[in-house]
Amino acid sequence: MVDQNQLTIAGRAFNSRLIVGTGKYRSFQEMKRAHEASGADMVTVAVRRVNLTDKSKESLLDYIDRKNFFILPNTAGCYTADEAVRAARLGREVGLSEWVKLEVIGDQQTLFPDTTELVAATKTLVKEGFVVLPYTSDDLIVARRLVDAGAAAVMPLGAPIGSGMGIQNVANFRILRERITEVPLILDAGVGTASDAAMAMELGADGVLMNTAIAEAQDSVLMAEAMGSAVEAGRKAFLAGRIEKKLYASASSPLHGVVR
Repeated sequence: MVDQNQLTIAGRAFNSRLIVGTGKYRSFQEMKRAHEASGADMVTVAVRRVNLTDKSKESLLDYIDRKNFFILPNTAGCYTADEAVRAARLGREVGLSEWVKLEVIGDQQTLFPDTTELVAATKTLVKEGFVVLPYTSDDLIVARRLVDAGAAAVMPLGAPIGSGMGIQNVANFRILRERITEVPLILDAGVGTASDAAMAMELGADGVLMNTAIAEAQDSVLMAEAMGSAVEAGRKAFLAGRIEKKLYASASSPLHGVVR
C-alpha cells in the first residue's frame, strides 16, 4: 500500500516532499541549521561547488549528515549535454550518488534550460545507470520526451531560478499534472515564500525543490521550518479536495428544517 505522506522516486521512499539546496547561505553552520529545521531528507549539492580533492580543506559536505540526508548531486553551471554528463559522472565517481538533478542551462540571464541538450543528456545518463531528475521548462512536450528518455521525475520551473515569483503559469502546471502520471512531478525553481510551496502542492505537485527562498530569507532557519510546514499542509489540502469555487454565496448553516 502506498504511503500518501511519502515521496517515492525510482522505488526509493522519502519521508518529506521538500527537497532543499546548499547554495547562498551566509555560512555552512546556518545551512546545517536550516536543513534540520526544514524536515527535508534530501539535499541537492552542486558537483562544481564541492571540494572533491583536498580533504584537508573545509567542504559543505562536512555539514551534511549523510545518515539523515540523501545527497542529490546536481549539474548546475553546465551549458551543454557533454558538460552535464561529465559532472554527473564525476559526482558518481567520488561517491556522492548515482542519482543526479540534471541541469543544462541555455541562457545565462534567465537560467532557463536548454531542453534539447537536456533530453540528450538524460538519454545518455539513463543508459549509464543514473537515476535522472531533470530541471526543465513547464512545456508538456519536453516533459513527455524526458519521460520517454527514462527520467525518474520531471522537475519543471515555476519561475526563473532565484526569482521568488512563485508559479507564473498555473495553467501549464495543471496540464503537466494531468498528463505526467508515470513519474513524480516536482516543482523546481521560483518559490519565494511558504504560500508558493503550498500552492504547488495544492495543484498536485509530488514535491517541491527550493534553495534561495530559504537561504536568502532574513531568518533562514525559521523560513525553512515554514517551508516544511507549507509543503505538508499543501499536500494534505490536495488529498482532502478543495471546495468548488462559486460566484455567489452559499450559507454555511442550512436553511431547510429551521423552525421559524
